[in-house]
Amino acid sequence: MRSGVIAQKVGMTRVYNDAGEHIPVTVLRLENCQVVAQRTDEKNGYTAVQLGAGTAKVKNTPKAMRGHFAAANVEPKAKLVEFRVSADNLIDIGSELSANHFVAGQLVDVTGTTIGKGFAGAIKRHNFGGLRATHGVSVSHRSHGSTGSNQDPGRVWKGKRMAGHMGQTRVTTQNLEVVSTDEDRGLILVKGAVPGSKGAWIVVRDAIKSGTPEGAPRPAAVRAEASK
Repeated sequence: MRSGVIAQKVGMTRVYNDAGEHIPVTVLRLENCQVVAQRTDEKNGYTAVQLGAGTAKVKNTPKAMRGHFAAANVEPKAKLVEFRVSADNLIDIGSELSANHFVAGQLVDVTGTTIGKGFAGAIKRHNFGGLRATHGVSVSHRSHGSTGSNQDPGRVWKGKRMAGHMGQTRVTTQNLEVVSTDEDRGLILVKGAVPGSKGAWIVVRDAIKSGTPEGAPRPAAVRAEASK
């Protein structure tokens, strides 16, 4: 099991394959994605690597976190994520991961926070059909209708689909194809849509259902100029 990466969503565009067909892709950019800490069985009871991405101002970083970054000899990071890995896939502290960590054609799982929509009605939130346009229905055409039942159980079931807060939830989209990567610019092009707004932090892992492809670098694709 390899580590994933922390990327920033740039936006969507399209690319063309050899047959001239256009493919909608989401552009993800790796920015200073470095290993900040390791977790081992002997010390922590599990094996993992802690990655940091982006850049945070020192004055906005708590003193405890400043010491944490100083121990790893890396600049303060804007985002920290832990990835469970096998013991043979641990990465040295301070190593910077590159976009070539993934290979073209492989499947990945991406995790992000969806765009918040605020308070939304049942039609927009749950794709309800609404009430009839005539035959006695007035004013409440877009309402969700009855939510309860008879005397037994005499309450609204937990999880009932109703109006409420929509979006701004952590979502994982599985089995998205990596179209191409650009190591020099730190770009990963993923086929299809990725949850999150532009500029949001996205976690990209090898697809859990299809596993790691044979040509993927192990334990990771590390930039040669990474700071140690």
